[in-house]
Amino acid sequence: MSDLDLLATFLEIYRRGSLTAAAAALGVSQPAVSGQLARLESQLDSVLFERSRRGAVPTPRAHELARHIASPMDQLRGALAQDAERRSRQGTVRLGAAGELTASRLVPALAPLVSGGLRLDFTLGLADDLLSALAEGELDLVVSSIRPPAGRRGLVAMPFVDEEFVLVATPTTARSVDQGRLAEDPLAALAHLPIVAYGPELPIVRRYWRSEFGRRPPNPVSMTVPDLRAVLAAVVAGAGISVLPRYLAEPALAAGSLEVLHHTQVQPLNTLYLVTPSGPTPEPVTLVQRQLRRQAETWGPL
Repeated sequence: MSDLDLLATFLEIYRRGSLTAAAAALGVSQPAVSGQLARLESQLDSVLFERSRRGAVPTPRAHELARHIASPMDQLRGALAQDAERRSRQGTVRLGAAGELTASRLVPALAPLVSGGLRLDFTLGLADDLLSALAEGELDLVVSSIRPPAGRRGLVAMPFVDEEFVLVATPTTARSVDQGRLAEDPLAALAHLPIVAYGPELPIVRRYWRSEFGRRPPNPVSMTVPDLRAVLAAVVAGAGISVLPRYLAEPALAAGSLEVLHHTQVQPLNTLYLVTPSGPTPEPVTLVQRQLRRQAETWGPL
């Protein structure tokens, strides 16, 4: 324990008015704070606080000591904080995420960090593949559309942001649907429309149909393409209907080139997770996590 540590503990007690509050602020036990104070008082041969029901009451010697050290200690803390921030911006963070989310949200959110020297290396792919790479030490952080399975130990998942999904079609396609039948039996009313899918197992679309209509879609599949931006382009071009995250479909909806084909009382959501290896998190990864969470607060559901 250095003399600077003893002085820092003293200053916390002085400013917070009690040993208990100082211990909480420092993240140590109350007996540890009491021991540090006793050591400092022994070195100075002075009593610094009187114990009372009001807490730790500073003596005149404590007031004098605080006047001399408060400003230098605050300056030192500021310099150390700046140095920690600088070091957290050094190095490389290897991130994994879906290409659509990376291009539309993650890259703009994280771009300001690279000006301080941080390097970001993105790997684009499906959640299962990215989580496997993370577990094998090939990535530092994954933005995952699924929570890691319970059997996949060594990974820690934190809820990040919710995606909101909409079933979309061109206005011409939407007019081919009988609105009365859509209200009474949406599964049958939509069955004639071809689907543009993200993959052969109809991910996203299948989940929407099961959630809203109670079964897999019986529709024919016109196209499968493993990029939601390409799915969007195909739907706009009239190749079929599909289910997309609202953030991706919103520009086309605002422009009138797409319409929401089916309205629900509660819009289907999917939670995205920030997933890291268990254990201590390196400072650059913590910086990226903090920046993403800060940005997500301004997004709302995607």
